[in-house]
Amino acid sequence: MKIGVPAETKPGETRVAATPETVKKLAGAHDVVVQSGAGLAASVTDDAYVAAGARIGSAAEALGAELVLKVRAPVAEELALMQPGAALVGMLDPFDAEGMGALARRGLSAFALEAAPRITRAQSMDVLSSQANIAGYKAVMMAANAYQRFMPMLMTAAGTVKAARVLVMGVGVAGLQAIATAKRLGAVIEASDVRPPVKEQVESLGAKFIDVPFLTDEEREIAQGTGGYARPMPADWMRRQAELVHERARLADIVVTTALIPGRKAPTLIGEETVRAMKPGSVIVDMAIAQGGNCPLTEYGKTVVRHGVTIIGEPNLAALVAADASALYARNVLDFLKLVIDKDGRLAIDREDEIVRAVLVAQGGDVLRAA
Repeated sequence: MKIGVPAETKPGETRVAATPETVKKLAGAHDVVVQSGAGLAASVTDDAYVAAGARIGSAAEALGAELVLKVRAPVAEELALMQPGAALVGMLDPFDAEGMGALARRGLSAFALEAAPRITRAQSMDVLSSQANIAGYKAVMMAANAYQRFMPMLMTAAGTVKAARVLVMGVGVAGLQAIATAKRLGAVIEASDVRPPVKEQVESLGAKFIDVPFLTDEEREIAQGTGGYARPMPADWMRRQAELVHERARLADIVVTTALIPGRKAPTLIGEETVRAMKPGSVIVDMAIAQGGNCPLTEYGKTVVRHGVTIIGEPNLAALVAADASALYARNVLDFLKLVIDKDGRLAIDREDEIVRAVLVAQGGDVLRAA
């Protein structure tokens, strides 16, 4: 089978869907074509792909393959180069109804890896976790770079420097990595999340968990989340959380917000009033900006200063660590391919497999997953 690895074309996207490590495992049984320059932004040269057994070709050749491996969903110009009946694997944004329709109209069998179920067997294919892990790390590094003081406590001949206070809001994979990274840098950390089970994880990393008490059974039930994700909480609980967050953010030097709800606008966690109350020189990294942001003052793709607070709105943090992000993503893709390529090296889509069924968003001209 011919497998194509095109260069990503979306602005700011530096990752690549296959690395020499994964190409080497595919090239023995398949004709792997990598677009010239596809890995350069991730520090992978064409020569490295050739040494792993791939051929270097044009965008048309890579996109015209029977199986196309991408990071992001193809744009219209890329879709025009793809063959009806081909298979596409990538992070395709299954909540984008228009995008799903375009894939279906092209006649593709499209697999959106971010739709994989949160089950043990799918962990090695979990692109959201692998990329969020990197993003959580990079968020804290960017915050440390923007913060005009030290992160750890230092005792010097000129006096003692206090440790930075970091508040992490949303304790999924990204939030946990943000906590771990801030801890390594010597900060004092607090964390908040609607899901009570994460308290133990937060405390195991050396952070203090901010508890918002549940007053009703409904609040407790909703707080359990669905499939590892948070659900929208009742208005009264959100009000109580906002009051507590306001107080903790006012004392914080760095706030990292990660709260996302799949298919919905990101919830507002840090309002303008809270930003006004924060200390001059404080930093907010809004990791949810791709879905509207957790702070209304965040600007997409920009770093701005509002009321003396630096607010970072980088929408694709994982792409800023392109080499490792690509390496992890490519391994996720390789593990998924084991489910859809048979022992003879042919594409074999088993819709009875719960992982395949969950990520297959278009096939035979039909959209299989409603936004």
